[in-house]
Amino acid sequence: MGGRITETVKVLLIVNILFFFGAEYLGDYAFRMFALWFPENENFGFWQVLTHMFMHGGFSHILFNMFALYMFGSLLEQYLGQSKFLFIYFSAGLGAAGLQILFSYIGYNNAYETYIDAGVSPREIKDLIQSVKNTGEYRLYDSIPRDVSEQLFRNYLTPMVGASGAIFGVLAAFAVVYPNLPLYIIFVPIPIKAKYLIGGYFLLNLFSAVTGVTLLGPSNTAYWAHIGGAIIGFITMWYWKKNEPNQYRWN
Repeated sequence: MGGRITETVKVLLIVNILFFFGAEYLGDYAFRMFALWFPENENFGFWQVLTHMFMHGGFSHILFNMFALYMFGSLLEQYLGQSKFLFIYFSAGLGAAGLQILFSYIGYNNAYETYIDAGVSPREIKDLIQSVKNTGEYRLYDSIPRDVSEQLFRNYLTPMVGASGAIFGVLAAFAVVYPNLPLYIIFVPIPIKAKYLIGGYFLLNLFSAVTGVTLLGPSNTAYWAHIGGAIIGFITMWYWKKNEPNQYRWN
């Protein structure tokens, strides 16, 4: 794919990079303030549903996201225009946050109820969470599986960062607009149509979200955020194309 980088994509790239280096400088404070924390966590702030989109967990994380934005974003913005492109980007990011929070609540509440059923009091659970936060260690109960404990603490204590949800929205919208555009990936010498490559990537993430088995990326990847962003991007773009046939064309 070629073409010049569009102004909106350029600004998003710059803001993400500035946030990345700013967070590196500020350290833990930046993540406490701007990452998206579990709503029951004391670090949670309502603004984080937006700011987390500009935070990243490391160089490889931001590199992949910004590379995808650069590769697919400009072509999509040229097709949609600035306003609709930004709508796709931010609505997908917000949808990603919403779905990830929903499943974090489900996982946390299920684990919490297991602790309660095992006779652990709410006060003891709170103390356990604080202990994990301070020391990284926790008491094991014979009647509670280790993975349940890990689920409780992971959902409560692990923040969500990254533009991945917004990027997945862009990818999904791109696949709707340019379903048959041939794409190449490294080490694969044949082109793959966008609808198959992006659709396959979505299915891999869905598999990991449902099973908990990591196939791509680190084990703490927020797969439900990827799914949420992709769903918002796909539905929005599909709706626009279906209801504005004279403004858009199929490619």
